[in-house]
Order: sequence, then structure tokens, then C-alpha cells
Amino acid sequence: MNSKEKAYAIAKTLMFDKDAFSQWLGIEILDLDAGSALLQLTVRPEMTQGFGIAHGGITYSLADSALAFASNAHGIKALSVETSISHLLAVQSGDILTAKATEESLSNKFGIYHVKITNQEDKTVALFKGTVYRTSKEWLS
Repeated sequence: MNSKEKAYAIAKTLMFDKDAFSQWLGIEILDLDAGSALLQLTVRPEMTQGFGIAHGGITYSLADSALAFASNAHGIKALSVETSISHLLAVQSGDILTAKATEESLSNKFGIYHVKITNQEDKTVALFKGTVYRTSKEWLS
């Protein structure tokens, strides 16, 4: 099994299929590999808040899912220990958001990832950084 096949086996079958929240968000997996993920969702009216723009938790949740899929795709169970997000542009209902997670650093115990979230006009709407702790447990035995 190559790295892409392994990433899809872990993210799709073992994680996403059991992740009711990511499914409710309408997340689509566009591409996966060890240490990277490309996800997309369309912002729906029920995802907006009182100012008429998407709740910040929507972009955060999309980025968090991208972090989870990218960091676990190596085959070692990984859990986030620290995350942060900077919201750069308002997101509207109907916007199509794409999250691209990139592995910046990886050791036996920790991984650091950056996730860039863009809209359908390829404008950056948010930047996310996540640190994960890599356990000693494997996804596929």
C-alpha cells in the first residue's frame, strides 16, 4: 500500500466515516497523503452567526479536520495538543472553502502543521497552525 492509499484508508474508513460532525459540515476529501490533506466545504445559511457571516468555528472546524487527516495519515494515531487560527476575511453563506494542510515538522512524538483556508476566489480567509502529539498506537496493524 503506497502513502496515498494508506492515507485514504485511515482518513476515510477509520476516521471520516465515524465523524458525524465533519459529515454534518459537508466536508469533502479532495486529496490525502502522508502529512497533507486537501478538504472542501460549502458554507450553508445555518453556519452563519448574528452578523450574517460564517461563524468562526466553521473555518476552525474545517482546518481542524484537515489537521487530523494529515497528521494521522502516517499510520500513527495523533491528537492535537495546541491549535490557533487567524481569521483574515469574512466568510459568507454560499462560499466554498478549501483547506490545505501541510506538514512543517515531524518527529517521533510531535508534528507541526499549517492549514491555509481559501475561498472560491482563491483568497486566503484564514490561517491555522496545529501541533499534534503522536502516540505509539498504529491505525493499521
